[in-house]
Amino acid sequence: MQLHVDVHSPIPIRRQLTEQVKHYIEGGDLPRDQALPSIRRLARTLEVNPNTVARVIEDLKRDGYVQVRRGKGVFVASDPPTRPAPTLREAFLQDMVIRAAALGMTADDLAVGVLSLARVRPVPLRQPVPVLLVEGSVEALDVFARQLEAHLPVRVEQVLFGDLPAAVRRRRRGDPWAAALTSGVHLPAVARLVGARGVPIIPLVATAHLENLRRLAQCPPGTRLGVVATDAETAHHLAHAIGSAGLPNIALVGASSIDGAGLASLLRQVAVLVCSTQAAARVRELAPGTPEILIEDRALDTRAIAMLAAIVIGQEGEKTTATPARTRPSTPRRPSRRKPPTLLRAPASRTGLR
Repeated sequence: MQLHVDVHSPIPIRRQLTEQVKHYIEGGDLPRDQALPSIRRLARTLEVNPNTVARVIEDLKRDGYVQVRRGKGVFVASDPPTRPAPTLREAFLQDMVIRAAALGMTADDLAVGVLSLARVRPVPLRQPVPVLLVEGSVEALDVFARQLEAHLPVRVEQVLFGDLPAAVRRRRRGDPWAAALTSGVHLPAVARLVGARGVPIIPLVATAHLENLRRLAQCPPGTRLGVVATDAETAHHLAHAIGSAGLPNIALVGASSIDGAGLASLLRQVAVLVCSTQAAARVRELAPGTPEILIEDRALDTRAIAMLAAIVIGQEGEKTTATPARTRPSTPRRPSRRKPPTLLRAPASRTGLR
């Protein structure tokens, strides 16, 4: 049984080891009733915290793959669970990896993306990690914060762009944020004020919902489209997200906030209007019945969620793999020349400005 730990992977070490042992048991490489190495031996061989290995054994026992026999050790279960044939699973996973590579995604990108889409919180993540979210409107802050907290165990501190300097001054008295997230227009200022403290900066990209794009794609050629939101910045981002889809049958007339001077004119010019939830009620008051309204609340691109997941999991890994300090005096030893494992931090190309 050749177990491998990748400390650079965003997949928790506990999950890596659990799945590898399951694979060996299901493939017959670990016969039924065979004894497993001791927790201490595995931890020493793999250079991981013994507590992590103990949790792996707990997971395997819970899922029916191993049995703990008092005074004897841990053994492969007499009748372990069966999953689809390993060869079928491997073929399926290999196909996914190849398809992801064609899109420029690494295996880690794919794994974290799947966890994010499934809203699965990796096992080792226990305490919410503080992250900073900077936007120009309360609506954008609320929408993005809900999505981030739904996908990951993070505690989002919402800060309006104008209040950012004061928020940074307050934060200097405590631990820094694990990461700062903001949309493109605010990136330079956020990088200058927050990035200088070593906080990774993640650019947020809002994408239009596929269902609305599908409906817009079915509109007649030349359909005149407008965008309305509670504030001008959100309206601009919605318009940009829709325009980026490149629908040839849509003529984007303009975007406006619900209090914008050009709102009434925009409503008279368009056949279809894309609105945020909060803006839709106001639009229906001004133009009941026409034009057709599509509700579109900004959705985060999954790449931003995957990047944040890698940072969060990396920070948790630092806590999980930390070696407890000695509690008794010991004979001085020469320092080891072997470099310690490099724990995950988001690559510079992903956390820097784009």
